[in-house]
Amino acid sequence: MLKEFKKFALKGNVVDLAVGVIIGGAFGKIVSSLVNDIIMPIIGNLVGKVDFSNLYINLSGKEFNSLAEAKKAGVATINYGLFLNNVIDFLIIAFSIFIVIRQFDRFKKKETPVVTTKKCPFCCTEIDIEATRCQNCTSEL
Repeated sequence: MLKEFKKFALKGNVVDLAVGVIIGGAFGKIVSSLVNDIIMPIIGNLVGKVDFSNLYINLSGKEFNSLAEAKKAGVATINYGLFLNNVIDFLIIAFSIFIVIRQFDRFKKKETPVVTTKKCPFCCTEIDIEATRCQNCTSEL
């Protein structure tokens, strides 16, 4: 069983998948930082200096100045600002993956052109790939 596991774990596909997951995690952190540290402050400033990460609905009825204070007090809250950040985060990651997959598909289509002709070894004219006799010089192929 140990030999089978070693064989499975060292297959190229498994290693490629592991590298993809690690790079994907790092990419997710970069996009989260982009959303939380750059995009949302700009949007918040445009909509009236709103900090989206601090938008919440307090379910206790008590007054708190920030989400951090409400969490520290152990109060139940609906954190719709953090939810908005995560939705924008997801949309950027999904769009980025869409662009990458689209580019891979474009490169795949160009890989293998279908060959339908060949050159006659006697007269060097183009003939059909399945021809048994050249139409130009009538040589048998």
